[in-house]
Amino acid sequence: MSVTHPSGFTAAGVAAGLKSTGAKDLALVVNQGPTFDSATVFTANRCKANPVLWSQEVVKDGTVKAVVLNSGGANCYTGPEGFQTTHAVAEKVAEGLGIGAIDVVVCSTGLIGLANDRDDLLAGVEAATAGLAHDGGPSAAEAIMTTDSVSKNVVVEGAGWSIGGMAKGAGMLAPQLATMLVVITTDAVVPAADLDAALRTATRVSFDRLDSDGCMSTNDTVTVLASGASGITPTPEDFTAALTQACTELAMQLLKDAEGADHEIAITTLHAASEDEAVEVGRSVARSNLFKAAIFGNDPNWGRVLASIGTTQAQFDPADLDVAMNGVWVCRQSTPAEDPSTVDLTGREVTVTIDLKSGDARATVWTNDLTHAYVHENSAYSS
Repeated sequence: MSVTHPSGFTAAGVAAGLKSTGAKDLALVVNQGPTFDSATVFTANRCKANPVLWSQEVVKDGTVKAVVLNSGGANCYTGPEGFQTTHAVAEKVAEGLGIGAIDVVVCSTGLIGLANDRDDLLAGVEAATAGLAHDGGPSAAEAIMTTDSVSKNVVVEGAGWSIGGMAKGAGMLAPQLATMLVVITTDAVVPAADLDAALRTATRVSFDRLDSDGCMSTNDTVTVLASGASGITPTPEDFTAALTQACTELAMQLLKDAEGADHEIAITTLHAASEDEAVEVGRSVARSNLFKAAIFGNDPNWGRVLASIGTTQAQFDPADLDVAMNGVWVCRQSTPAEDPSTVDLTGREVTVTIDLKSGDARATVWTNDLTHAYVHENSAYSS
């Protein structure tokens, strides 16, 4: 049941009229307590949307009681009126729930520069408040979809407690955090400071490693809410592990739904001098349009991998690099090795393994291929 699987949460998804199709476009997730601890991470883009500017202030005290999200318009670069709309939406949620607006996180997604109709939004909030239900998670997940072809949900069970989550995202997937809106809930008892530490650990190895097309959004928000309704306090290690699992599963769902993709590619860098250098190398390959186009053409072109490695500051010997594709070591010591024709790239899942031979660190970055469909969708999409 997505975000409403853990105890203490209700949610709703409604059609507020923001989408021309009449599809659901406004979601509301409410923490009913007894605790209201929260943590949130936002886009690293310096150009931030109005909901992010508002929500950055909301989350400072570690208390969030509701999250309201709309698709159909990002409310980014819409001037003072846009920020006032965000404020008005938070006030409307607060009025309906009997809470303070300063405890309401607001999220928006869609076209930049589009001014969402305030009256439609406020009417949508009223309808969502009236429709809140303990099984409303899937409906809320549907309402935040934009170019997504499917909704994204996750549940991870703990020992007497659980985590639930929903996400949207199918394009502009690049750190931090990848283009997404994510709401994660738990009925565990977890203080805000511990939630923050766990969330940053989890996103660092999940959402932040997802690099579909190198484009960073203005609206990215990942919020975790803890109701404490189970009465159980897991160890920080157990909770962090479960949260990391939930974030990783959602990240993989985002990757599989990437706009127009034919392949999901996991790039693992081994024996790097540091984890940061392993990530840098993986990200460089993930952002190579030449490499991504080769994978689309089922071509195990390891030369494009080496060329991408060479643009980084990582430690390695350019004359001693190994590269494998789908388990076939097509390059050893920076020279041709096993026959590339034995690499089968017809399936959706592709693995690339890079051995830098410079240390003990490793990291995986996920991306997808560059297809005709991706270009078509992003040249045609404007709503």
